[in-house]
Amino acid sequence: MAVARGRRISRPEYWPAFVDVLTNLLLVFIFLLSIFALVQFLLSRDISGRDTVLQRLNAQIAELTEMLALEKASKGEMTDNLSTLQASLTTAESERDRLKGLLSSQSDAAGAAGDRIAALTNDLNAEKQTSQRALSQVELLNQQLAALRRQIAALESALNASEDKDKESQASIADLGKRLNVALAQRVQELSRYRSDFFGRLREILGDRPDIRIVGDRFVFQSEVLFDTGSDQIGTQGDVELDKLATAIQELIKEIPPDIPWVLQVNGHTDKRPITGTAGRFKNNWELSAARAVAVVRYLADKGIPPEHLAAAGFGEFQPLEAGDSDEQLAKNRRIELKLTER
Repeated sequence: MAVARGRRISRPEYWPAFVDVLTNLLLVFIFLLSIFALVQFLLSRDISGRDTVLQRLNAQIAELTEMLALEKASKGEMTDNLSTLQASLTTAESERDRLKGLLSSQSDAAGAAGDRIAALTNDLNAEKQTSQRALSQVELLNQQLAALRRQIAALESALNASEDKDKESQASIADLGKRLNVALAQRVQELSRYRSDFFGRLREILGDRPDIRIVGDRFVFQSEVLFDTGSDQIGTQGDVELDKLATAIQELIKEIPPDIPWVLQVNGHTDKRPITGTAGRFKNNWELSAARAVAVVRYLADKGIPPEHLAAAGFGEFQPLEAGDSDEQLAKNRRIELKLTER
Protein backbone atom coordinates (compact mmCIF):
# COMPACT_ATOMS: atom_id res chain seq x y z
CA MET A 1 0.00 0.00 0.00
CA ALA A 2 2.85 2.36 0.85
CA VAL A 3 4.67 1.63 -2.40
CA ALA A 4 1.63 2.33 -4.34
CA ARG A 5 1.14 5.71 -2.81
CA GLY A 6 4.77 6.75 -3.39
CA ARG A 7 4.56 6.32 -7.18
CA ARG A 8 3.33 9.18 -9.49
CA ILE A 9 0.71 8.18 -11.88
CA SER A 10 1.32 9.75 -15.53
CA ARG A 11 -1.65 10.59 -17.82
CA PRO A 12 -1.42 11.24 -21.63
CA GLU A 13 -1.60 14.97 -22.84
CA TYR A 14 -4.13 15.27 -25.73
CA TRP A 15 -4.69 19.01 -25.86
CA PRO A 16 -1.39 20.12 -27.33
CA ALA A 17 -1.67 17.62 -30.10
CA PHE A 18 -5.19 18.79 -30.80
CA VAL A 19 -4.06 22.40 -30.94
CA ASP A 20 -1.28 21.46 -33.36
CA VAL A 21 -3.75 19.71 -35.61
CA LEU A 22 -6.13 22.69 -35.58
CA THR A 23 -3.26 25.02 -36.30
CA ASN A 24 -2.15 22.94 -39.24
CA LEU A 25 -5.72 22.75 -40.53
CA LEU A 26 -6.06 26.52 -40.22
CA LEU A 27 -2.85 27.07 -42.11
CA VAL A 28 -3.98 24.71 -44.81
CA PHE A 29 -7.35 26.53 -45.02
CA ILE A 30 -5.63 29.92 -45.24
CA PHE A 31 -3.34 28.56 -47.91
CA LEU A 32 -6.31 27.26 -49.89
CA LEU A 33 -8.07 30.64 -49.54
CA SER A 34 -4.98 32.37 -50.80
CA ILE A 35 -4.79 29.99 -53.74
CA PHE A 36 -8.49 30.55 -54.47
CA ALA A 37 -8.14 34.34 -54.29
CA LEU A 38 -5.13 34.19 -56.63
CA VAL A 39 -6.98 31.97 -59.04
CA GLN A 40 -10.05 34.31 -58.84
CA PHE A 41 -7.83 37.31 -59.62
CA LEU A 42 -6.23 35.55 -62.53
CA LEU A 43 -9.61 34.44 -63.86
CA SER A 44 -11.02 37.99 -63.52
CA ARG A 45 -8.09 39.43 -65.40
CA ASP A 46 -8.43 36.76 -68.06
CA ILE A 47 -12.17 37.43 -68.39
CA SER A 48 -11.57 41.20 -68.67
CA GLY A 49 -9.04 40.56 -71.40
CA ARG A 50 -11.49 38.33 -73.21
CA ASP A 51 -14.23 41.04 -72.97
CA THR A 52 -11.85 43.52 -74.55
CA VAL A 53 -11.05 41.07 -77.29
CA LEU A 54 -14.77 40.37 -77.75
CA GLN A 55 -15.52 44.13 -78.11
CA ARG A 56 -12.80 44.41 -80.72
CA LEU A 57 -14.25 41.41 -82.50
CA ASN A 58 -17.76 42.98 -82.39
CA ALA A 59 -16.37 46.22 -83.83
CA GLN A 60 -14.66 44.26 -86.60
CA ILE A 61 -17.91 42.37 -87.24
CA ALA A 62 -19.84 45.69 -87.54
CA GLU A 63 -17.21 47.05 -89.92
CA LEU A 64 -17.39 43.86 -91.97
CA THR A 65 -21.20 44.13 -91.98
CA GLU A 66 -21.00 47.66 -93.41
CA MET A 67 -18.50 46.51 -95.99
CA LEU A 68 -20.82 43.60 -96.87
CA ALA A 69 -23.77 46.04 -97.31
CA LEU A 70 -21.67 48.22 -99.58
CA GLU A 71 -20.60 45.16 -101.48
CA LYS A 72 -24.25 44.08 -101.83
CA ALA A 73 -25.20 47.54 -103.14
CA SER A 74 -22.36 47.38 -105.62
CA LYS A 75 -23.47 43.90 -106.58
CA GLY A 76 -27.04 45.21 -107.12
CA GLU A 77 -25.73 47.87 -109.49
CA MET A 78 -23.74 45.25 -111.33
CA THR A 79 -26.87 43.08 -111.46
CA ASP A 80 -28.85 45.96 -112.97
CA ASN A 81 -26.10 46.51 -115.52
CA LEU A 82 -26.13 42.83 -116.40
CA SER A 83 -29.95 42.64 -116.66
CA THR A 84 -29.96 44.27 -120.07
CA LEU A 85 -27.38 41.85 -121.42
CA GLN A 86 -29.25 38.95 -119.83
CA ALA A 87 -32.49 40.12 -121.46
CA SER A 88 -30.69 40.27 -124.81
CA LEU A 89 -29.27 36.80 -124.24
CA THR A 90 -32.62 35.30 -123.19
CA THR A 91 -33.98 35.09 -126.71
CA ALA A 92 -30.79 33.59 -128.05
CA GLU A 93 -30.59 31.08 -125.20
CA SER A 94 -34.22 30.03 -125.61
CA GLU A 95 -33.68 29.61 -129.34
CA ARG A 96 -30.49 27.67 -128.65
CA ASP A 97 -32.32 25.40 -126.18
CA ARG A 98 -35.06 24.83 -128.74
CA LEU A 99 -32.49 23.91 -131.33
CA LYS A 100 -30.78 21.57 -128.89
CA GLY A 101 -34.11 19.82 -128.33
CA LEU A 102 -34.50 19.47 -132.07
CA LEU A 103 -30.99 18.10 -132.29
CA SER A 104 -31.78 15.39 -129.74
CA SER A 105 -34.95 14.28 -131.58
CA GLN A 106 -33.91 14.87 -135.15
CA SER A 107 -30.34 13.96 -135.82
CA ASP A 108 -30.69 14.73 -139.52
CA ALA A 109 -31.25 18.41 -138.68
CA ALA A 110 -28.01 18.70 -136.69
CA GLY A 111 -26.15 20.57 -139.41
CA ALA A 112 -28.93 23.08 -139.93
CA ALA A 113 -29.30 23.60 -136.17
CA GLY A 114 -25.57 24.23 -135.85
CA ASP A 115 -25.76 26.79 -138.61
CA ARG A 116 -28.73 28.36 -136.88
CA ILE A 117 -26.84 28.55 -133.57
CA ALA A 118 -23.89 30.12 -135.34
CA ALA A 119 -26.22 32.60 -137.01
CA LEU A 120 -27.82 33.42 -133.68
CA THR A 121 -24.39 33.90 -132.15
CA ASN A 122 -23.49 36.24 -134.98
CA ASP A 123 -26.80 38.03 -134.51
CA LEU A 124 -26.06 38.35 -130.81
CA ASN A 125 -22.63 39.80 -131.53
CA ALA A 126 -24.18 42.13 -134.07
CA GLU A 127 -26.80 43.10 -131.49
CA LYS A 128 -24.06 43.95 -129.03
CA GLN A 129 -22.33 46.07 -131.64
CA THR A 130 -25.64 47.71 -132.44
CA SER A 131 -26.13 48.47 -128.76
CA GLN A 132 -22.71 50.12 -128.65
CA ARG A 133 -23.54 52.13 -131.75
CA ALA A 134 -26.90 53.06 -130.22
CA LEU A 135 -25.15 54.35 -127.11
CA SER A 136 -22.88 56.42 -129.31
CA GLN A 137 -25.88 57.74 -131.21
CA VAL A 138 -27.64 58.59 -127.94
CA GLU A 139 -24.62 60.60 -126.86
CA LEU A 140 -24.59 62.36 -130.23
CA LEU A 141 -28.31 63.03 -129.95
CA ASN A 142 -27.80 64.50 -126.49
CA GLN A 143 -25.23 66.85 -127.92
CA GLN A 144 -27.56 67.77 -130.77
CA LEU A 145 -30.39 68.28 -128.26
CA ALA A 146 -28.23 70.68 -126.29
CA ALA A 147 -27.47 72.57 -129.51
CA LEU A 148 -31.18 72.64 -130.37
CA ARG A 149 -31.98 74.00 -126.94
CA ARG A 150 -29.52 76.79 -127.50
CA GLN A 151 -31.09 77.49 -130.88
CA ILE A 152 -34.57 77.45 -129.34
CA ALA A 153 -33.44 79.92 -126.71
CA ALA A 154 -32.15 82.18 -129.48
CA LEU A 155 -35.41 81.76 -131.43
CA GLU A 156 -37.43 82.59 -128.33
CA SER A 157 -35.44 85.76 -127.93
CA ALA A 158 -36.08 86.61 -131.57
CA LEU A 159 -39.75 85.71 -131.15
CA ASN A 160 -40.08 87.96 -128.14
CA ALA A 161 -38.47 90.72 -130.13
CA SER A 162 -40.91 90.19 -133.01
CA GLU A 163 -44.01 89.99 -130.82
CA ASP A 164 -44.04 93.75 -130.47
CA LYS A 165 -43.98 94.09 -134.23
CA ASP A 166 -46.71 91.45 -134.50
CA LYS A 167 -48.92 93.44 -132.16
CA GLU A 168 -48.66 96.43 -134.45
CA SER A 169 -49.32 94.18 -137.45
CA GLN A 170 -52.34 92.63 -135.71
CA ALA A 171 -53.77 96.07 -135.12
CA SER A 172 -53.32 96.87 -138.81
CA ILE A 173 -54.84 93.51 -139.81
CA ALA A 174 -57.81 94.06 -137.50
CA ASP A 175 -58.42 97.47 -139.08
CA LEU A 176 -58.05 95.93 -142.54
CA GLY A 177 -60.46 93.14 -141.57
CA LYS A 178 -63.05 95.66 -140.45
CA ARG A 179 -62.75 97.53 -143.71
CA LEU A 180 -62.93 94.24 -145.63
CA ASN A 181 -66.07 93.22 -143.73
CA VAL A 182 -67.61 96.57 -144.52
CA ALA A 183 -66.72 96.13 -148.19
CA LEU A 184 -68.15 92.58 -148.22
CA ALA A 185 -71.31 93.78 -146.55
CA GLN A 186 -71.62 96.46 -149.20
CA ARG A 187 -71.12 93.83 -151.92
CA VAL A 188 -73.76 91.61 -150.34
CA GLN A 189 -76.17 94.52 -150.10
CA GLU A 190 -75.41 95.44 -153.68
CA LEU A 191 -75.97 91.85 -154.85
CA SER A 192 -79.20 91.75 -152.82
CA ARG A 193 -80.35 94.88 -154.62
CA TYR A 194 -79.60 93.30 -158.01
CA ARG A 195 -81.42 90.14 -156.90
CA SER A 196 -84.48 92.17 -155.93
CA ASP A 197 -84.39 93.97 -159.26
CA PHE A 198 -83.92 90.66 -161.07
CA PHE A 199 -86.86 89.02 -159.32
CA GLY A 200 -88.98 92.12 -159.97
CA ARG A 201 -88.21 91.98 -163.68
CA LEU A 202 -88.92 88.26 -163.77
CA ARG A 203 -92.26 88.92 -162.12
CA GLU A 204 -93.04 91.55 -164.78
CA ILE A 205 -91.89 89.30 -167.64
CA LEU A 206 -93.50 86.06 -166.48
CA GLY A 207 -96.67 87.63 -165.16
CA ASP A 208 -98.65 86.95 -162.04
CA ARG A 209 -99.02 83.16 -162.12
CA PRO A 210 -99.73 80.89 -159.12
CA ASP A 211 -97.24 78.27 -160.40
CA ILE A 212 -94.38 80.82 -160.54
CA ARG A 213 -93.69 82.61 -157.26
CA ILE A 214 -91.00 84.10 -155.01
CA VAL A 215 -90.15 82.22 -151.80
CA GLY A 216 -87.65 84.12 -149.66
CA ASP A 217 -84.54 84.74 -151.75
CA ARG A 218 -85.54 82.20 -154.44
CA PHE A 219 -87.67 82.35 -157.59
CA VAL A 220 -89.72 79.13 -157.82
CA PHE A 221 -91.15 77.40 -160.90
CA GLN A 222 -93.51 74.49 -160.40
CA SER A 223 -92.03 71.49 -162.22
CA GLU A 224 -95.17 71.10 -164.34
CA VAL A 225 -94.46 74.49 -165.95
CA LEU A 226 -91.18 73.18 -167.42
CA PHE A 227 -91.38 69.36 -167.49
CA ASP A 228 -93.82 66.53 -168.00
CA THR A 229 -94.41 64.11 -165.15
CA GLY A 230 -91.31 61.99 -164.42
CA SER A 231 -89.33 63.59 -167.28
CA ASP A 232 -86.24 65.79 -167.48
CA GLN A 233 -87.06 67.01 -171.02
CA ILE A 234 -88.15 70.66 -171.15
CA GLY A 235 -91.59 70.99 -172.74
CA THR A 236 -92.90 73.62 -175.15
CA GLN A 237 -94.29 75.78 -172.39
CA GLY A 238 -91.03 75.42 -170.54
CA ASP A 239 -89.13 76.75 -173.56
CA VAL A 240 -91.29 79.87 -173.57
CA GLU A 241 -90.79 80.52 -169.85
CA LEU A 242 -87.06 79.83 -169.93
CA ASP A 243 -86.64 82.18 -172.91
CA LYS A 244 -88.17 84.92 -170.79
CA LEU A 245 -85.84 83.95 -167.96
CA ALA A 246 -82.80 84.08 -170.27
CA THR A 247 -83.80 87.56 -171.45
CA ALA A 248 -84.03 88.80 -167.87
CA ILE A 249 -80.63 87.30 -167.02
CA GLN A 250 -79.04 88.96 -170.06
CA GLU A 251 -80.32 92.32 -168.88
CA LEU A 252 -79.06 91.58 -165.38
CA ILE A 253 -75.55 90.73 -166.65
CA LYS A 254 -75.30 94.20 -168.21
CA GLU A 255 -76.02 95.88 -164.87
CA ILE A 256 -73.96 93.79 -162.38
CA PRO A 257 -70.37 95.12 -162.17
CA PRO A 258 -67.74 92.63 -163.43
CA ASP A 259 -65.93 92.66 -160.08
CA ILE A 260 -68.94 91.16 -158.24
CA PRO A 261 -68.65 87.33 -158.33
CA TRP A 262 -72.19 85.99 -158.69
CA VAL A 263 -73.81 82.76 -159.78
CA LEU A 264 -77.39 81.73 -160.57
CA GLN A 265 -77.97 78.43 -158.79
CA VAL A 266 -80.65 76.15 -160.23
CA ASN A 267 -82.02 73.67 -157.67
CA GLY A 268 -84.25 70.73 -158.59
CA HIS A 269 -86.80 69.32 -156.10
CA THR A 270 -89.39 66.50 -156.25
CA ASP A 271 -92.16 65.21 -154.01
CA LYS A 272 -91.73 62.09 -151.89
CA ARG A 273 -93.66 59.71 -154.13
CA PRO A 274 -91.41 57.08 -155.78
CA ILE A 275 -90.77 57.19 -159.51
CA THR A 276 -92.99 54.87 -161.58
CA GLY A 277 -94.03 54.39 -165.20
CA THR A 278 -91.95 55.72 -168.09
CA ALA A 279 -89.38 57.36 -165.82
CA GLY A 280 -87.61 54.07 -165.14
CA ARG A 281 -84.29 55.41 -166.38
CA PHE A 282 -84.02 57.32 -163.08
CA LYS A 283 -83.34 55.18 -160.02
CA ASN A 284 -84.80 57.67 -157.57
CA ASN A 285 -86.14 61.20 -157.16
CA TRP A 286 -82.67 62.47 -156.42
CA GLU A 287 -81.46 61.62 -159.91
CA LEU A 288 -84.62 63.11 -161.47
CA SER A 289 -84.24 66.40 -159.59
CA ALA A 290 -80.56 66.67 -160.53
CA ALA A 291 -81.28 65.89 -164.19
CA ARG A 292 -83.97 68.62 -164.33
CA ALA A 293 -81.64 71.19 -162.78
CA VAL A 294 -78.92 70.30 -165.30
CA ALA A 295 -81.43 70.54 -168.16
CA VAL A 296 -82.37 74.11 -167.16
CA VAL A 297 -78.68 75.10 -166.82
CA ARG A 298 -77.89 73.69 -170.25
CA TYR A 299 -80.85 75.49 -171.81
CA LEU A 300 -79.78 78.83 -170.34
CA ALA A 301 -76.17 78.24 -171.45
CA ASP A 302 -77.44 77.55 -174.98
CA LYS A 303 -79.27 80.90 -174.85
CA GLY A 304 -76.00 82.73 -174.24
CA ILE A 305 -75.79 82.84 -170.43
CA PRO A 306 -72.10 82.46 -169.43
CA PRO A 307 -71.66 78.99 -167.88
CA GLU A 308 -69.41 80.39 -165.14
CA HIS A 309 -72.50 82.15 -163.75
CA LEU A 310 -74.60 78.95 -163.68
CA ALA A 311 -74.77 76.04 -161.23
CA ALA A 312 -77.07 73.02 -160.87
CA ALA A 313 -78.01 70.93 -157.83
CA GLY A 314 -80.55 68.19 -157.12
CA PHE A 315 -82.20 67.75 -153.70
CA GLY A 316 -84.83 65.10 -154.47
CA GLU A 317 -87.64 64.99 -151.91
CA PHE A 318 -85.45 65.93 -148.94
CA GLN A 319 -86.19 69.68 -148.74
CA PRO A 320 -89.98 69.98 -149.09
CA LEU A 321 -91.84 73.27 -148.78
CA GLU A 322 -94.96 71.49 -147.48
CA ALA A 323 -95.04 68.57 -145.02
CA GLY A 324 -98.48 67.19 -145.95
CA ASP A 325 -99.54 64.45 -148.35
CA SER A 326 -102.30 66.21 -150.26
CA ASP A 327 -102.00 66.74 -154.03
CA GLU A 328 -101.72 70.48 -153.58
CA GLN A 329 -98.94 70.15 -151.00
CA LEU A 330 -97.04 67.57 -153.06
CA ALA A 331 -97.36 69.81 -156.14
CA LYS A 332 -95.69 72.70 -154.30
CA ASN A 333 -92.76 70.42 -153.44
CA ARG A 334 -92.17 69.58 -157.14
CA ARG A 335 -90.29 72.68 -158.21
CA ILE A 336 -87.27 74.34 -159.84
CA GLU A 337 -85.71 77.10 -157.73
CA LEU A 338 -83.50 79.97 -158.99
CA LYS A 339 -81.23 81.56 -156.42
CA LEU A 340 -78.86 84.47 -157.17
CA THR A 341 -75.92 84.18 -154.82
CA GLU A 342 -72.27 85.18 -154.47
CA ARG A 343 -69.59 82.73 -155.45
